[in-house]
Amino acid sequence: MYVSHLQLADYRSYESAHLELEPGISTFVGSNGQGKTNLVEAIGYVATHGSHRVATDAPLVRKGAERAIVRVAVVKGERRAVIELEINPGKANRARLNRSAGTRPRDVLGILRTVLFAPEDLALVKGDPGERRRFLDDLLIARTPRFAGVRSDYERVLKQRNALLKSASARYFKQRTEPDLSTLEVWNEHLATAGAELLAARLALVAELQPLVAKAYGELTSAGGPPSLHYRSSAVADDAPLPAGRGQLADVLRGALEQSRQQELQRGVSLVGPHRDDLQLRLDDLPAKGYASQGEAWSYALSLRLSGFELLRADGDDPVLILDDVFAELDAERRRKLAEHVRTAEQVLVSAAVPDDIPEELMGARFLVRAGMVEREQ
Repeated sequence: MYVSHLQLADYRSYESAHLELEPGISTFVGSNGQGKTNLVEAIGYVATHGSHRVATDAPLVRKGAERAIVRVAVVKGERRAVIELEINPGKANRARLNRSAGTRPRDVLGILRTVLFAPEDLALVKGDPGERRRFLDDLLIARTPRFAGVRSDYERVLKQRNALLKSASARYFKQRTEPDLSTLEVWNEHLATAGAELLAARLALVAELQPLVAKAYGELTSAGGPPSLHYRSSAVADDAPLPAGRGQLADVLRGALEQSRQQELQRGVSLVGPHRDDLQLRLDDLPAKGYASQGEAWSYALSLRLSGFELLRADGDDPVLILDDVFAELDAERRRKLAEHVRTAEQVLVSAAVPDDIPEELMGARFLVRAGMVEREQ
C-alpha cells in the first residue's frame, strides 16, 4: 500500500498543494514552521480522521477559510482509490470515494492505513490514560474499521448517561428532591453492552501486542526491561482478572455500575467503563510512567508503534509509515535501529528539519519545504 498523490486545499498553511509520491522512501526537509509536518499530518488524518498534534479540527483549516480539503490516491496492488475528506469545523465532515458523493467519512476508514511516529508519542508512556486508550482504539479501527462504529456507539451512550447523572445529581444535592432514575437502568444496559464489545476487543489486542512489544523493545535497546502490558479496567479492583467473553464482560460492567451508583450520583458522571480504563506499561514490573528514563520511555513508545506496524503488516498489506520529525529526539543508536526496522516498508514518509538527522538507510526521494511551497529535489 502506498500514497501516489496528495492534494491539499486550505489545509493548515497551504492554500493549495499537489504532490506526486512513489513507493519507497520520501523525505520532507525544511526548517521548523515551513509546513513539512502539515503534509504528513494530512495523510495521517485521512487514515484515522484525527490529528496527532491537535484534538479538534479547527486548527486544520487555513486562517480565513471555511473548510479544508485533503485528497489522496491510494494504490494497493492493482487497485487504486481516491479518498477526499472535506473538513468542516463545527459541522459534519464530508467524504468522497472515487469522486462519488454520498459517502460517509466512516466508510473510507481502512482504505488507507498508516503508522505514525512523532515526538508526541512520548505521551504514550508519560502521558494520561487517554493517550493509551486512543492508541489501542486507533489500532483496532485500522485493523477492523467497524470498530469506529462500536466506539461511536459507546461514546453516544456515555454522553446520554452522563447527562442523566448530571441532572439527577443537581436535583438530589442542590434541590434536595428525589431524582427520576427510571431510565438509568436502560442506559446501564446500553453502556454494559457497547462497553463489553469495546473492552473485549482491547483485551484481545493487548494480548497480541505483548510479545511484539517485548521483541521490539529488546531490539531497540538493552536498557531496562523486560516490558509488559497490563490492561487496567475501571470495572474491577486492581490486577483482578477479567473474563474474555463479551457476555461475561457485560455482566462485570453491570455489577460495577450498580456498585458505583451512589458515587456516580454524587459526582454526576460515569465512573465505570472503557472510557476510564488504562493500559499500564511496565518495565521490570515497575510502571514505566515515573520510573523509565527518557531513553527507555522513547524505546517503549517506539516499540508500541513498531508492534502496531507488525500487526497491520500481518493482515496482508504494509501500512504507510510516517516518521514526523522523530529522529531529532533520538540518539544515534536508536536512529540506526529504528531505520533498520522501517526501511523495508512499502512506503516510508520522513519529515526532518535537519538533513543530517535522517539516517543513511532512509535516504530516498527528497522534497524541500519552504514557506508552504514544496519542491522535489533533483
